[in-house]
Amino acid sequence: MLTKKLFKYILKFKKLVSKPKFKIRLKKLKVGKYPFSLGLALLIFGGFLLVGNGVNKNKAAYTFATEPVKIEGFNQIKNQEGTEEPVKIIIPKAGIDLPVKRSEVINGYWEVFQDTAGWGIGSGFPGKIGNQVIFAHAREGLFLPLNKLKKNDRIYVHTKSSWFSYYVIDIKSVAPNQLEVIAPTQDETLTLYTCSGYKDSYRLIIVAKREDPLF
Repeated sequence: MLTKKLFKYILKFKKLVSKPKFKIRLKKLKVGKYPFSLGLALLIFGGFLLVGNGVNKNKAAYTFATEPVKIEGFNQIKNQEGTEEPVKIIIPKAGIDLPVKRSEVINGYWEVFQDTAGWGIGSGFPGKIGNQVIFAHAREGLFLPLNKLKKNDRIYVHTKSSWFSYYVIDIKSVAPNQLEVIAPTQDETLTLYTCSGYKDSYRLIIVAKREDPLF
C-alpha cells in the first residue's frame, strides 16, 4: 500500500517537472544534469506527502464525533426536587432553535447525539445554581453557528413549563482535555460546548449567565 501511494505521488511530481516553466527553473539550478538527484528529490517529495497525510488522519480521528464528553465528579441524580430538564434551546443571533435531549452517562462519558443537542445529566438545571452543560456537533442545523456569537448575546433555554434567559459573558477555545469548563459552579451558569478548529482539534466554549427574571 505504501509503495503504491509513493508511486502515485512520484507520477504527479513527474507531470509537474515536465511543464516548460519548471524545466527552465531546473536548468537554472542545473538539476537536469543529475538525474540521480532528481530521482532522490522525487522520493523525498513523496515521503513528505505520505507523512503529512498520516498526521492529518491522526488529527481527524480526534474529533467530537469519536470522543464523547468525558465527565468526572458529577452528581448522577436525574432530577432534583423542583427542577426540570431543558427541552429546547433558542439562540436568535445564531439562528439556532433545537430540541434538547437528556444525555445519559455511558462508560463515564456523556453520549453525543447526531441530530440534536444534548443536556449532560448530572450538570446544572435551568433556573438553579450549577453549571448547566448543553452540547452538540458543529454541523449545519446543530451548533455550527455558535461561532457567530458575541458577548451579551442572548440564549433562551426552555423546560416543559417555563423558559430562562441567559447572556453570553465569555467565548473561548480550549483543548479537549480541559474539562474544567464543564465543572460545577457556585452560581447559575450555562455552558455550550461544541468542536472547533482544524479537524475539530479544539472545543468552542460559550459561557452564559442568567438574566434577572422580570417577573
